[in-house]
Amino acid sequence: QLQLVESGGGLVQPGGSLRLSCAASGLNYYAVGWFRQAPGKERERVSCIASSSGATDYADSVKGRFTISRDNAKNTVYLQMNNLKPEDTSVYYCAAEYSYYCSGAEAMEYWGKGTQVTVSS
Repeated sequence: QLQLVESGGGLVQPGGSLRLSCAASGLNYYAVGWFRQAPGKERERVSCIASSSGATDYADSVKGRFTISRDNAKNTVYLQMNNLKPEDTSVYYCAAEYSYYCSGAEAMEYWGKGTQVTVSS
């Protein structure tokens, strides 16, 4: 059973950057997704990275600004977030699925507790 631990959230000004991390022993064998949910809004899939090929996808709202990557030696997945906007403010969750690639949120088997990202001047 995976225990996902997110870190790297915080308060940043518009235009700034943050890097989120998601770590767990054994994570290498899982597809990993980042999701976010703001108060009063539906959960949004932000990005996914495949378990082995490195294939990735992004929500249209973050394309060109966010980059997902993984370091299998460290059992860690990262989400580099650049040019942050106030609308990126949310709790960010990583989730893992024992599969080649991410299915929907409902199929993700393990979830972290989330890390708050606030973009404000």
